[in-house]
Amino acid sequence: SQWMATQVTEPPATKTVSFEVERPLKYGCNPHQLPAGLCSVNGGKLPFEVLSGTPGYINLLDAVNAWQLVYELGKATGKPAATSFKHVSPAGAAIGVPLSDAEVEVYEVKGKPLSPVANAYVRARNADPMCSFGDFVAISHEVDAATASILKIEVSDGIIAPSFAPEALEILKAKKGGKFIVLKADDAFVPPDMEFRM
Repeated sequence: SQWMATQVTEPPATKTVSFEVERPLKYGCNPHQLPAGLCSVNGGKLPFEVLSGTPGYINLLDAVNAWQLVYELGKATGKPAATSFKHVSPAGAAIGVPLSDAEVEVYEVKGKPLSPVANAYVRARNADPMCSFGDFVAISHEVDAATASILKIEVSDGIIAPSFAPEALEILKAKKGGKFIVLKADDAFVPPDMEFRM
């Protein structure tokens, strides 16, 4: 704390912002709390679009943190990347490299079509399948039907990706009776230097 005191020579400047409610959230941090709202700041654009479902606060924290991880991982490797997030922590992250015959057997995807994106998802989900139960998924590339078909049978709250093939989107929108959260990430979004949470 002494070091920090030497770094701050004057109090921070006052910052005035305006919030515009874009949509209500399912509830606050926990189900017993009053609904929260998803707001844009100073008329700015949100970094994603809700295509299906009604996200809660924790869902969105998982989604934006998971998206940053796969976005960076995909850019760094040039391969599709996926992660499984639960309570703002990654349960697994992987890139889309082919699965061995043994992995196909162990991950219970034998006979299912596997694309590079599906391989990334299967690897990420199975890094710790117990912790991935009820997770939020992020994919760095377009979600295809092969990936959506595998995700369809898993217990998961939602997914964020930059795009969805039409068949994949229909599969995901039908999950959980239409309550599965599908977010389309804006992969051109650059986070501001300062973030606001209320």
